[in-house]
Amino acid sequence: MDSFEWLNGYKVGFGLHHVDFTNPNRPRTPKYSAHFYYQVIKDNGFPTPDDEKQLYGHFRKDFMWSTATASYQIEGGWRADGKGLSIWDKFAHTPLRVYNDDNGDIACDSYNKVEEDVAELKQLKVTHYRFSISWPRVLPDGTTKHINEAGLNYYHRLVDALLAENIQPHITLYHWDLPQALQDIGGWENETIIVKFRDYADLIFSRLGHKVKFWITINEPYNIANIGHGYGAAAPGISFRPGTLPYIVGHNLLKAHAEAWHLYNDTYRAKQKGIISITINSDWSEPRNPYKQEDIDAARRVVQFYIGWFAHPVFNGDYSNMMKTIIRERSLAAGLSKSRLPEFTPEEIKRIKGTYDYFGFNHYTTVLAFPVNYGNLQHYDADRGAGTIADRTWLDSGSSWLKVSPFGFRRILNFIKKEYGNPRIIITENGMSERGPIDLNDIHRSYYYEKYINQVLKAYLLDNVDIRGYTAWSLMDNLEWATGFSERFGLFYVNHSDPKLPRVAKTSVTLYSTIINCNGFPDPAMGPHECLNSVPKPTSAPITPAPDTVSFLGMKLSTSDAEIGLSTTFALLAVAVLGAICLSCFLYKANKTF
Repeated sequence: MDSFEWLNGYKVGFGLHHVDFTNPNRPRTPKYSAHFYYQVIKDNGFPTPDDEKQLYGHFRKDFMWSTATASYQIEGGWRADGKGLSIWDKFAHTPLRVYNDDNGDIACDSYNKVEEDVAELKQLKVTHYRFSISWPRVLPDGTTKHINEAGLNYYHRLVDALLAENIQPHITLYHWDLPQALQDIGGWENETIIVKFRDYADLIFSRLGHKVKFWITINEPYNIANIGHGYGAAAPGISFRPGTLPYIVGHNLLKAHAEAWHLYNDTYRAKQKGIISITINSDWSEPRNPYKQEDIDAARRVVQFYIGWFAHPVFNGDYSNMMKTIIRERSLAAGLSKSRLPEFTPEEIKRIKGTYDYFGFNHYTTVLAFPVNYGNLQHYDADRGAGTIADRTWLDSGSSWLKVSPFGFRRILNFIKKEYGNPRIIITENGMSERGPIDLNDIHRSYYYEKYINQVLKAYLLDNVDIRGYTAWSLMDNLEWATGFSERFGLFYVNHSDPKLPRVAKTSVTLYSTIINCNGFPDPAMGPHECLNSVPKPTSAPITPAPDTVSFLGMKLSTSDAEIGLSTTFALLAVAVLGAICLSCFLYKANKTF
């Protein structure tokens, strides 16, 4: 227990139990370390937790195996064949917005590489491919006044090439690249965008719907609303109204999604026989200290303000009582006349509720939550009243926010089952990034996929979660939004040092295609399974890594050259400063002499 720590007195506590020295009764309270040590004693060491034990078994026979990309991240051709500008074109061309001033002007040049991309998909043995349509590529000004047939033809070619290889297209209508012309009149803040999104969806359904059976209306509305319009770290990069704008944008996103869903349901479903939903993303959240009620409550708020923000209206009707109550009370306490969270009318609640055919879900990591009091600050983070950190024992990735924590995947899948009535779930993104030197032997990504997909299998077989498909993010290394090309999520490496931008398989391709071929994890105790045959081997093709370049004084230099330049600059600066000092000394002495 905490005690008198010699020269430090009672200021330093080494104890497993906290002792309240302000109380004459000196009560003892166990710390988290006491519970941890108790468990070590009970287990007589460190046995593998049940969460981490491998489960052997298989997914349903018609399980969807997929990988995914997004238009701005891979297509390039930013002004090709009449394409209009998107908010990401403008954002990436704004200095200091994207790491190293990278942009998607060329990206992976997928606009000109349909055959190469489909060849990658064949090598993976996926049954589906999730990609998005660039709204400004088909409607340059965002409206149906002018339809860019050349842009539409690209998607026709891609869909036809996929179907020729028996790969089903899974199309996302909106994956963040809003036409800049619409942003100029308010973008997602302007309610008129609801009708414009419906018109855009109508065009795509009418042109491609006879070939496509799987649709997503909007990808990750949380990121659009909060990252793009709250933190300003993504296009359109707005951050000056963080207490109101994200909620307004989120409100319009939900209504736009509902209109597109009803359009498909009423006009196209009977003939085209497809399914359509929204894709919602969320981390899982655990209490930082599972024995503190304050941390348990904070973890619950994190989840409700993340996945619940958009899932609750779609699956349960209206925002959750937690969100409505907290935001209303904090708004009124700050002197506002009403809640900063907009209210749906009864008609809108009815219109939005049930607009799903499946739960599209993106998941990457888990966080540890603890309570934080932000005072009267009117902001999303202050509303949820929680901070988040990661367990330092979790494996790292190439992204600061992404720590390898497979157990959270099964837990949030179970949360979806219980909270939203056990909907059928299609996992539409899951993956891991890397950064630094190129290494095709991406053992960390292979480990990530094996452990995370196994958690999905546990949720399916042990917990009876209705999981219909899994999508690996991403097919190839691409422009990772504001971090540019520095973070790489791809199963395939894209060699930017070669103007042809060849795609090269990483070791994780073998791992993922083996899981697909086996439709799960065959039990090795039953002997070698036939599914382990005929899987692709990792490439041995030599590659010349693209030089790691940075922007230095307006020039593109390698990191080593930039380092030399920086050192030289500092040396010259030091010489200049020293020279100035010497000159001052000389003038001072000269004045003294004269």
